[in-house]
Amino acid sequence: MLMRSLQDLPMPFAARHLLSPLLLALLAACGSTAPTAVRQAPAPAAPAAAPQPAPAAVSGSFADNPIVYFVVTDRFENGNPGNDNSYGRSREASAREDVGTFHGGDLKGLTHKLRQGWFKELGVNALWITAPYEQIHGWVVGGNKEFKHYAYHGYYALDYTVLDRSMGTPDELRELVDTAHAQGIRVLFDVVLNHPGYLDIRTAQDLGVKVLWPNAENATLRNYHSFIDYNNFAFGDWWGRDWVRAGLPGYIDGGRDDLTSQLAYLPDFRTDSTEPVKLPKFLRSKPDTKAVDLPNTTVRGYLVKWLTDWVREYGIDGFRADTVKHVEPAAWAELKAEAVKALADWKTRNPARKIDDAPFWMVGEYWGHGPERGKLHDAGFDAMINFDFQERAGQYAQPEKLFAEYAKLQAGKPAQMLNYISSHDTRLSDRTRLIESGAALLLAPGAVQIYYGDETARPAGPVPGSDPQQATRSDMNWASADAAVLAHWRKLGSFRARHVALARGEHQKLSDAPYTFARVDRASGDAVVVAMNAAGAASLPVGTAFAEGQAVRDAYSGTTAIVRNGSVVLQGAGPYVLLERAPAGLR
Repeated sequence: MLMRSLQDLPMPFAARHLLSPLLLALLAACGSTAPTAVRQAPAPAAPAAAPQPAPAAVSGSFADNPIVYFVVTDRFENGNPGNDNSYGRSREASAREDVGTFHGGDLKGLTHKLRQGWFKELGVNALWITAPYEQIHGWVVGGNKEFKHYAYHGYYALDYTVLDRSMGTPDELRELVDTAHAQGIRVLFDVVLNHPGYLDIRTAQDLGVKVLWPNAENATLRNYHSFIDYNNFAFGDWWGRDWVRAGLPGYIDGGRDDLTSQLAYLPDFRTDSTEPVKLPKFLRSKPDTKAVDLPNTTVRGYLVKWLTDWVREYGIDGFRADTVKHVEPAAWAELKAEAVKALADWKTRNPARKIDDAPFWMVGEYWGHGPERGKLHDAGFDAMINFDFQERAGQYAQPEKLFAEYAKLQAGKPAQMLNYISSHDTRLSDRTRLIESGAALLLAPGAVQIYYGDETARPAGPVPGSDPQQATRSDMNWASADAAVLAHWRKLGSFRARHVALARGEHQKLSDAPYTFARVDRASGDAVVVAMNAAGAASLPVGTAFAEGQAVRDAYSGTTAIVRNGSVVLQGAGPYVLLERAPAGLR
């Protein structure tokens, strides 16, 4: 979600919607800019001995231990510069004015980084990408008339049935999915069931929706809305009153509750309606759409069909659902049920291209949801984004209270919470504390969301006045990645990927100084012992996680040791110790 209750708000669609000065002062949008140089963190302690090979991963389903990498595709890697100016989109000269434009990242760029092993080295087993289907073509007013705001984030859908040209081609999407699957990495789409995008000037021109005054192509941030005739009933040639609440001539207004209101004046899909509808006029006339009229189908039915067609055609493994609280639970349950069938169908037809036979997976963004299981878990969601974790940043150095609470909720169960430290909707984690915050995230019970650039200390972009969320979506800092932070995250991520016990194991604190805990998953027999801030520690307790005489390996330093009298002795360990059973034959 884009904080659309107060931010990301172009001026209202209809002239009769008047905003208070206070609300006008709070309006904002979304974007980014090029990175600057970053601080170099102190290097981890040198290993005491030559690294030893890692043990094999403990078996467990994806749902038990999701490690999800969330990437704003447009801001990551430009694999095909030839699609950069699709639909006439362009960039701006200054970094501050350029925050809301398309920057060039695409599906081909993601595939390139997959082939380089970027995600595999982090232990990632799922790649969440921003919605790649076609977005509105032009820009709307960003912030308080501060920047041109394009749909680079994927939340302003125009046509759910075709790829946005800035993202790439069908062949490039297929290549991305196949490349990810070959590495055991699932692909998740960000999806929006609540609303499409605005009708911007460029899109109205491209679609032939005649609601513009002459010379609208010359609109600026200051006079943009003066070129749109908000009293024109030709708005009916767009989505139409049967499809959305829009507060425009011929449409019904949005309601005042969570399910029927217009977030940021975005058109609200009537997913609650039981009346069959025909395709909107603009889609019937759009030459490249794959949308067709479906008999006896509701708005919800069309949206579910359009979204699950991506699953059936390409083998998309899951959805991250936006603005969950603003759509009735029955719609989410229907989307999940149809997606499960679509993925099973794809796997039947493509047995050599699937990862496994695990079912479709879905995680929801319900603003403010915590780590506990909620009612929407029963409406099709395997997990919900956990807003509590980022708010507890002060506990990262000594996270026992946080770990113990979460472990009680997760022990022995598939991951129900998706934890994060940075987000496009909230803020970036403190860039000076990514060693300790990364450890807290990657060692916490539940599922993990890595936000692109947390592993490289990607710096924030400029803030264009009224919209701080723009700063969280800066371009990936390939040229200035913090090597120490990256090495730390790779060690922790690959360790987590091998150990389902971290995600769902029983938790036991073993020591306060250094802080040491064990986590044991009884179903699989997996066990780990972790020490944090352990530089210089000579002996560490292992409790009952490892048997007497067991050879263990520290995945952080690569050294091995033998359990003696319930403890291990490690020379030159720290600052973190990640103990696991050593591969057979190592003593």
